[in-house]
Order: sequence, then structure tokens, then C-alpha cells
Amino acid sequence: MLKVLGRIITILPLALFATLYMGKRSIGELPIFDFLVILTLGAVVGADIADPEINHIYTAIAVVAIAILQKMIAKLKIRSRKIGRILTFEPTMVIYDGKFLVENMKKISYSIDIVLMMLREQQVYNLEDVEIGIIEANGMLSVKLFHQKENARVEHIQKKISSSYKGIDVPVIIDGEVYEHVLSTRNLDEDWLVEELRKKNVLRLNDVFYASLNDYNELHVSCRNNKVTSLPPLFH
Repeated sequence: MLKVLGRIITILPLALFATLYMGKRSIGELPIFDFLVILTLGAVVGADIADPEINHIYTAIAVVAIAILQKMIAKLKIRSRKIGRILTFEPTMVIYDGKFLVENMKKISYSIDIVLMMLREQQVYNLEDVEIGIIEANGMLSVKLFHQKENARVEHIQKKISSSYKGIDVPVIIDGEVYEHVLSTRNLDEDWLVEELRKKNVLRLNDVFYASLNDYNELHVSCRNNKVTSLPPLFH
């Protein structure tokens, strides 16, 4: 019993530090790879506590190795979009214009009951109010209501609904990669994109970390080298 208690006292703090080292994504979002990491970490720690015959030092080494591996993979996913796509599920649209996209739901094995439950969890009870519903990489449902059904904002009170609503932003550049199929759906091309970037004093596509278009083909750009001199303080 003392041996088991000793292992609990030593291995749980190590597991805690390893989880904190892996970062917020591991304990907050839990996409598929991070879920497997946490699952493996729990299995290793649980086996060590439950079975005194297991060599304690090997468990400690395994915990540290898992944490380092997850950190390395996380950095690779940030540097390479291809690796990120392999290790993380792509978001899947399951509702569009108030209607279920049945084929997309079948691809990710989501039943209508599950999606309806997730809508209710977000206080959405009428399917026809939903403009877009997306199953994210972590399995959660993101919902965009039609602007007439959204909670009132300042522009709504000022009766500027029709002029202020600009639709849903669609990515055209992510990490320097141009999404040409998005441009083609808007009858635009890369020359147009380069010219719009030049108007915003952005001369190279590789300098763009994220760029999106709204329904009026207005371009929003966020570059890699954005520097903010002063951020609002955030505390626990």
C-alpha cells in the first residue's frame, strides 16, 4: 500500500507537469492526435499505479517521452499544413441554408439525433435558423445563424442590418498557400488577389498568414510579421 501511495505522490505531479508542458491544446480542444496522447498518458500512469511490479523509472521515462513527442508534433503541425491535415480531422459542413447535408454526415458517422442534440446545446431549436453548421476537428459543432436570427448587436439597434451584414468570411490564403478553388467560385484569379494585397502594402504571398473574403469580395489580411506594441493584460 505504501508503494502504491508513493507512486501516486510521485507520478501524478510528473503527469501534471507533462500535460502543462504540452500546452493548452492538449487539455482544451482534444483533436484526434492529442486525444490519443492523453489516452496513452493516462494508461501508462494508471498501469504504474495499479501494478507495483512495473518498474517505476520506466513509467517516468515514458511520461516525459510522450510529452516531448507531443510537443514536437505540435510544432511540426504549425510549420507544415500538410502534417497538420494528416494528424487532424478537417472541419465538415453538416448544415447549410437551413438543411442537413446528409452525405457529409454519413462520412463522419454523425446521426441526425447527435447533430440536433448539439444544436440544442447551443440554444438553437429551429433548423431553418441555421445558415451554416460545421463539425470541427475536435468533434464540436460550430453554428452560424442567419443574421436575422442572431443576437442583437449595436448595428442592429442602429438599423444597419442590411448594410452591415457582409456574409461569412471564406479563407483564400492560409500560411502563404492560395486557395485557387475559392477564387474561382467568386470568378476571381490570383492576379486579382495579388493586386488587392498590393493595395494593402503586402508584396509577397508568403508574408500572408491568413486572408479571407466576405460576400462582397472584401479582403481581410493578417500577416506573419504583425507586431502589436501593447496588449490588454489578462490574468487568472
